[in-house]
Amino acid sequence: MLIGVPKEIKNHEYRVGMVPASVRELIHNGHKVIVEMNAGIGIGFTDEDYISAGAAIEKDAQSIFAKADMIVKVKEPQAVERAMLREGQILFTYLHLAPDLAQTQDLIDSKAVCIAYETVTDANGGLPLLAPMSEVAGRMAIQAGAQALEKSNQGCGMLLGGVPGVEPAKVVVVGGGMVGNNAAQMAVGLGADVTILDRNIDTLRNLNIQFANSAKALYSTAATLEKEVLAADLVIGGVLIPGAAAPKLITKEHIAKMKPGSAIVDVAIDQGGCVETSYATTHQEPTYIVDEVVHYCVANMPGAVPRTSTFALNNATLPYIIKLANEGYQSALNSDKGFLGGLNVINGKVTCESVAEALNMEYVAPEIALAQELDYAKSEAAVA
Repeated sequence: MLIGVPKEIKNHEYRVGMVPASVRELIHNGHKVIVEMNAGIGIGFTDEDYISAGAAIEKDAQSIFAKADMIVKVKEPQAVERAMLREGQILFTYLHLAPDLAQTQDLIDSKAVCIAYETVTDANGGLPLLAPMSEVAGRMAIQAGAQALEKSNQGCGMLLGGVPGVEPAKVVVVGGGMVGNNAAQMAVGLGADVTILDRNIDTLRNLNIQFANSAKALYSTAATLEKEVLAADLVIGGVLIPGAAAPKLITKEHIAKMKPGSAIVDVAIDQGGCVETSYATTHQEPTYIVDEVVHYCVANMPGAVPRTSTFALNNATLPYIIKLANEGYQSALNSDKGFLGGLNVINGKVTCESVAEALNMEYVAPEIALAQELDYAKSEAAVA
């Protein structure tokens, strides 16, 4: 199989779909890899590094999309990239389709095979390809929040951990999953007063054991959420429903009543955000103010630490890339139910139920869509 790695073009996105070591693994498995010129320059890899690993360098994205059987990216394809996709081509990347009608429609029209990192599951129901970026984003959320609280960024001028004789900032983490857990670790490490809200009792038990007396883990009701958010100096939104639009747990009314100069980091913004006043921002202009509350809503947070993020992501995605290349998407997906869950769009059909529900589109079960593809291929071969 010929695998293509284009350069990411989203605002301030320096990650890359495959590092040279991953390329070498694909070459070792008998495949060919083409990489767009300077695709890895943002994390310190030159074209010569990719050539040494066995890849060929293409001068532009058009060449990559025109030649490759499979496109491996990091972020969702931008409009210009979606226009280059073709029928039957495999796209393997983060998609986050639920809040993005335009992207979904373009992928439907392309008739490409679109597999999303964020909806692939493992044997335990976990999200192995989302987890590494959730770890990075969770940890980064506290860094971003600490900066948002600085007076120069229109925050209240509070240091997260305080100093002897001065109370620390109150940090409320909404969601105790991978993002929330990592955010809490960082906030506790800095000496903040940390509260984590979640509705899963097992998650709360585990958080209670993990943090003992260094953070509070509370069951999230509407009343508890309101009380904690209104008392917070910094709120981290880390709520996730795999593949679906994030629920708007923090409302406009909450924001209007929060402390002036407090801050919110909405890590769920990739899925539309869990704060009613959130909209996606970029690393170039990461924050804005609503009712004197600083909002940080960058949709590709891990892109700010691209080297760490790329290596973490490649460690997780490489086995799946190899499986797709070695077996083809039909066999690779049919043989692994969790991997099949990553199929979001194929040949004009939406195969992720939560995406179809969020966008009011027709849903076709992925196993049915794959069977239809196989039947069509057989009929075409018979005619030929």
